[in-house]
Amino acid sequence: MATGEATGKRAVSGAVTIRKCEALEEMRACFALQKEVWNFTDAELVPIRIFVLAAKIGGQVIGAFDRKELVSFALAIPGMRNGYPFIYSHMLAVRQQYRNGGLGRRMKLFQRDDALARGFELMEWTFDPLEIKNAYFNMERLGAIVRRFVPNQYGMTTSHLHAGLPTDRLVAEWWVGSERVNATIDGRPFQRPLPEARVAVPANIAQLRADHLERARKIQAGIGEQFQEYFRRGLAVIGFERTAEAGVYLIGKWESS
Repeated sequence: MATGEATGKRAVSGAVTIRKCEALEEMRACFALQKEVWNFTDAELVPIRIFVLAAKIGGQVIGAFDRKELVSFALAIPGMRNGYPFIYSHMLAVRQQYRNGGLGRRMKLFQRDDALARGFELMEWTFDPLEIKNAYFNMERLGAIVRRFVPNQYGMTTSHLHAGLPTDRLVAEWWVGSERVNATIDGRPFQRPLPEARVAVPANIAQLRADHLERARKIQAGIGEQFQEYFRRGLAVIGFERTAEAGVYLIGKWESS
């Protein structure tokens, strides 16, 4: 999941309507917004046909509309692992001027409501461990956990959002009906496991990626090694903290959803 970094901002109100996309023109609008947000080459873009297919085979193509203009979309497909069905959320894009107004969270909650209504207990997506804002959102605003790390999942891409680094990814697990998720969404306290370790990402990592790519690459590699070691030991990311100096992943035991 990605939305990019926001430099502009427009207040997002109830005037933005969220609903499932069905018409072919809506799928084309999703495709165009994908290109606008990630700026991939044509070979790396998810084709319109996949948007159409996802809506027909039990996935999700969800759009947010300001009047008739598509300003955000979420694309998800159904998956199966070891006989267990889940929804895989591949993309969530928000037009730049609509970011930082709560629209991304509204989109995720719409996805959750749809998943619950259809009997799914789990939704997954990947995110860049270096993206502190996304990490905080996933862990502390949605209640996801993480137990898997994938080195360079998509290979080197042409997107400016990836800044010339390998596409290392953490896999967010969102157990949509769990007490952890319900409490997080409702803003209620809940029982958290105690952290046993921490993985820190420098707060200035975006500047390092822009100005000191090799240094950023070494930081990325070191962070990936830490995650792989903790996950081999059966630990999970159970929370996230932010300080002036860093974003900090909290690592601990996780025994149930």
